[in-house]
Amino acid sequence: MKYDILARAGFARRGNLHLPHSIVETPVFMPVGTQGTMKGVVPEQLVAMDCRILLCNTYHLGHRPGHERVKAAGGLHKMMNWDRSILTDSGGFQMVSLSKLMTVDENGVNFESPHTGEMMALPPEKSIEIQQALGADIMMQLDHVIHVLTTGDIVKEAMHRSIRWLDRCKVAHTRDDQAMFPILQGGLNLELRKECAEEMAKRAKVGIAIGGLSGGEEKDHFWRVVAACCAALPPHLPRYVMGVGFPVDLVICSLLGADMFDCVYPTRTARFGTAMVRRGGLMQLNQKRYKEDFLPIDDKCECNTCKNYSRAYLHSIVGKETVGCHLVSVHNIKHQLDLMRDVRQAIQSNSVELFLKQFIHDYYGPIQSEEPSKQDSLKIREVPQWVRDAVNHMGYKLDF
Repeated sequence: MKYDILARAGFARRGNLHLPHSIVETPVFMPVGTQGTMKGVVPEQLVAMDCRILLCNTYHLGHRPGHERVKAAGGLHKMMNWDRSILTDSGGFQMVSLSKLMTVDENGVNFESPHTGEMMALPPEKSIEIQQALGADIMMQLDHVIHVLTTGDIVKEAMHRSIRWLDRCKVAHTRDDQAMFPILQGGLNLELRKECAEEMAKRAKVGIAIGGLSGGEEKDHFWRVVAACCAALPPHLPRYVMGVGFPVDLVICSLLGADMFDCVYPTRTARFGTAMVRRGGLMQLNQKRYKEDFLPIDDKCECNTCKNYSRAYLHSIVGKETVGCHLVSVHNIKHQLDLMRDVRQAIQSNSVELFLKQFIHDYYGPIQSEEPSKQDSLKIREVPQWVRDAVNHMGYKLDF
């Protein structure tokens, strides 16, 4: 397992992450299959999109069907019929998402199952035991995750506890065919983040993650933390920003020097009949203006949905038939994978500034009106100041 950097452009890198089940081209977006399945999408469809890696959830798989059963089935790859790479998270995020059902101390986390009420102790060693049974290519350390807007001494305490837990995870990690990523914590405090980066980098062998973001913090804080962490980390490690999935966030973070991302956003937003598009960002297919619109979601998209189904058809079934969620999910995942492919190509060809200007112009450009008689230009959106600040930090200029 190794990481090769193939090209650089500013802070951004294009690389290949060599894992047991595939070579992952970075920057990369990882779709999320929480319990070993992508909602509405089968592994064969992900292979057709050339998806090289996806994410599964340690906490939920530990509950259902249980890691012993997954191990008995031959591991997660075999059980879910996926022969490419898998990353499993550690269960740490559930400290926030299931905060009312858990307690934490130096030993680890204690969860009450939201399904059965059963108590589950998750010390760092147990997290690694479960992940080794699942057999993922990349495991994550168990870290002490707190809400990103938390302030006070607990932020520093959680950061230092995450370092101590990493050391316990390393002792429990016995398989040499699985990488383990440390996870940086430190909240929105840049000095704590730099301190944590220094300690975690000493212990990282294959890659490292930036955790504790995308939880409701202001975007101005978000991008500055990502930039500071990327600058503080050694260049030979791929940098994984956890929980990032909005297209503009993927582009900005990639160009700040991050390499890996994951989020449920593409499939979650598809369940509401929302398609992701370059121009305007989102297409709400349940809106009445698509009732007789026989164009594909995106005529430049090569996904099966755009090749075979119209906006009008999708409008007629989203929110009514499960196949609607399936078709939009296929498009949204392909949209994210294509976006990252274009980022990689821009880095490789040293055309990042040109790509960035076109992406931002399209993303914040005209949004179609509900009323066909109204001009699209009436709804041009302002580029947020945080985007402009991040672009300036990279050394590029927007001329609009």
